[in-house]
Amino acid sequence: MGGRIAQIAVYNARPSLFYVATASGGLWKTDNGGITMAPVFDREGSISLGAVAVDQSNPDNVWVGTGEQHSRNSTAWGDGVYHSTDGGKTWMKVGLENTRHISSIVLDPKDKNHVYVGALGRLWGPSEDRGVYETTDGGKTWKKILYVNNLTGVINLIMHPKDPKTMIASMWERERKAYDFRSGGPGSGIFRTTDGGKTWKTSEKGLPNGTRGRIGLNYFLADPKVVIASVEYREKAAAPGATPPPARTQPNGSMFNGGGLYISKDGGVSWSFLNDLNPRPFYFSTPRLDPVDPKRIYVLGVSLHASEDAGKTFRAMRASIHADNHDMWIDPNDPTHMIIGNDGGLYQTRDRGVNWEHINKMAIGQFYAVAVDNRRPYWVYGGLQDNGSWGIPTQTNRGGPSFWDAVNVGGGDGFHVQVDPNDPMTLYSESQGGAMMRYDLKTNQSRFIRPRLDGERLRFNWSTPIYLSPHNSRTLYVGANRLFKSVNRGDAWKVISPDLTTNNPDKQRPGVNSVTPEDTGAERHCTIITISESPTKQGVLAVGTDDGLVWISEDDGTKWTNVTANIPDLPANTWCSRVLLSKHSQNRIYATFDGHRSNDFKAYAYVSEDLGKTWSKISDGLAEYDSVYVIREGEKNPDLLYLGSEMGLRVSLDRGKTWGRVRGNFPTVAVHDMVVHPRELDLVIATHGRSMWTIDVNGLEGLTSANRDKAVAVMQPQAVLNLVDFGSGWDGDAVYQARNTQPGTTIFYWLKAAAGSVKITISDAAGVRKAEITGTKNAGLNGVRWNGRLGGRGAPEPGEYRVSVVVDGKETLTSVRVETPDN
Repeated sequence: MGGRIAQIAVYNARPSLFYVATASGGLWKTDNGGITMAPVFDREGSISLGAVAVDQSNPDNVWVGTGEQHSRNSTAWGDGVYHSTDGGKTWMKVGLENTRHISSIVLDPKDKNHVYVGALGRLWGPSEDRGVYETTDGGKTWKKILYVNNLTGVINLIMHPKDPKTMIASMWERERKAYDFRSGGPGSGIFRTTDGGKTWKTSEKGLPNGTRGRIGLNYFLADPKVVIASVEYREKAAAPGATPPPARTQPNGSMFNGGGLYISKDGGVSWSFLNDLNPRPFYFSTPRLDPVDPKRIYVLGVSLHASEDAGKTFRAMRASIHADNHDMWIDPNDPTHMIIGNDGGLYQTRDRGVNWEHINKMAIGQFYAVAVDNRRPYWVYGGLQDNGSWGIPTQTNRGGPSFWDAVNVGGGDGFHVQVDPNDPMTLYSESQGGAMMRYDLKTNQSRFIRPRLDGERLRFNWSTPIYLSPHNSRTLYVGANRLFKSVNRGDAWKVISPDLTTNNPDKQRPGVNSVTPEDTGAERHCTIITISESPTKQGVLAVGTDDGLVWISEDDGTKWTNVTANIPDLPANTWCSRVLLSKHSQNRIYATFDGHRSNDFKAYAYVSEDLGKTWSKISDGLAEYDSVYVIREGEKNPDLLYLGSEMGLRVSLDRGKTWGRVRGNFPTVAVHDMVVHPRELDLVIATHGRSMWTIDVNGLEGLTSANRDKAVAVMQPQAVLNLVDFGSGWDGDAVYQARNTQPGTTIFYWLKAAAGSVKITISDAAGVRKAEITGTKNAGLNGVRWNGRLGGRGAPEPGEYRVSVVVDGKETLTSVRVETPDN
């Protein structure tokens, strides 16, 4: 599935080679025009990107700025600037770690060591680490050469195409909170330099007076005296002396556009009004001038807008591309060739937008939540940022799952999905603001089931939690500012709590402080954000709220106890990202908190052994800027914990006393949710930027303290699914296809010390050997894959098979089942 694109950098001399910076999925590269795309920035300190620049004299010389510049509620932060001299094979971090969000990187075409960086700076609070920075030694040292104030940073920095000493910077004052976003302030404006940044002058003449917000800039390549600017302003822009028309608004009161387009014909010294078009300026504000034709102008927004009369009129292009367009490159040698990046990924046209190719080869889906069913093979479901909710099988008989195997189960921004464990044809999905549906996959029918309460206006979070009871799959819980329960799959609801939030009226006025007011529901606050019911005792409930409260009920919601004050070292009002009642101990509860929306980036994770009366912190030692989003228990191992955070996945074998980071091929990506499949013992991970991942954790589940004390411990392998694979056919290389999750099975075993020899034999019930494998001999956990085949003699018959693991002549026995798929 696609995800949000931040910037595109193309090597103009050979436009089949380009780099794509994604909002939270790293940097991707192609040298064949997008037929294949390879991730080249997966394991650095942060893979949330705001800017990328490629040297037009050497495409291997690439610079990346981390931390997305599109300042929405789900925006991730970065850790500075990185530089590669080998086309992304290796990277060196070169500083500016504390800027956190970078919008622009500009390379001096005459000096490869001379680079300018436009730092937008922290989104969630003040910081002086923002402005325009310059290095003359390839990033060894940096000098800040333009600064306005501690809330204002650079949203656009552009260099004159023929004079590298002339640049224009647009400064944007903005600040986001959990319950509000302020775009604009006295710091916003346009600045210009003609001496390489030694001095800057404001560029005000002809622009609207008053408070401005985000400003986008673009030079006309054929005549750089011409510059276009999109200016966010409270009113729609108008020509001098004319009365501004009223700003168009959405039904919820959000302003569709504010301000407009201005043109300069003297290199940015002065400006004149051009057009009032400026769609959703805080999120876009991206104008583009055709590099050859002065009459052709593009404005990016929810749609792609085009003008062919120098900006007098615009039309929304009828383009078969995703909505919410953020960056567009126009080929300077062939303006009919364009590449655009949006919330759905990357698209390319070679006929000026008449037809588009979707370059859908990047696994950059931004998932919020994940669920699994119990089919064989099982399906995975989840909701994505601006890409709806989907389900997809984990194995197919065509080499692996692809987009064409997926089923759409919800639109808008997709969030939580829950699947009935006893009936995989019944599921629930939710899009923004609690827009909740029940789906019947047999009939393709759906029903809207969001609860209502007569006489009371409920508050639903942007990501409203849905929770199926582990005791009865027809029982469903939903959180607004109150908790609701249904015992008939959402046909009817009962409210089972009072308002469980702080109900602070000052935090229920989103958008009022912004230059362009907006209330899409993304800042809806004082809501329940996480729900759990004890798997060991029906009716024991826990909820957490986005304004920092944790509540417990031991009688199915009749009485509630606020246990927040019992949690040590937790700042007030810190967003509770997860509550989890244990399946291994009746009185155990875990809670995680995410403070980044309060400009607090510490890691907070806790456990209570007495249902919240006392708590112990289990996140000591985790790094700052690694906010915690989710915690899960092992399915069988009570000491096994998984922790998902902004910077990846961690595992503990001692119930949180110590943590180890999962590395290998797993990227430095935000983990927003995960679930252990109860039968397959796969950990299914919903990342916000690198789609879904699965890890076979059967070995970890077997690493109990008792097994680790043994010289040899063999874990029973998960069943082999006897799936006939016919291959992927003739789809070509441009189609993305994942691997089947478990072609065969993995035999895990623990060695307390390194062994001299390990031999594994699989035999049938009669003792006939079906497969022999030489095992690894390392001290610790070992895993050997059996592909479920008989060495060229086809697939084994369904049934139970004997597994013999012989370590240095000593045999340990277990078994494995071969099973048939459901269909």
